[in-house]
Amino acid sequence: MLLAACMIMAAAMIVWIDAPSLWRRGLKKELGVFSVLLLFATVLSITQIMHLKLPNPSDWMIRVYKPLSDVLFHSLE
Repeated sequence: MLLAACMIMAAAMIVWIDAPSLWRRGLKKELGVFSVLLLFATVLSITQIMHLKLPNPSDWMIRVYKPLSDVLFHSLE
């Protein structure tokens, strides 16, 4: 739990350093993308630190494309 708190503190420091300059220069879209990517990376890092099981994205792709693949291979036989 201490490592997760340290990860949140590190993310807060990154925001404290980088976000004001983006805001001052009027780069609102870049600030939005920066925020989303930093949040995503922080959540993934915390799940890794806490040893939580994450689903594999390739499993999702297999579930989506397997029926299509079966239809195509069956029609070619």
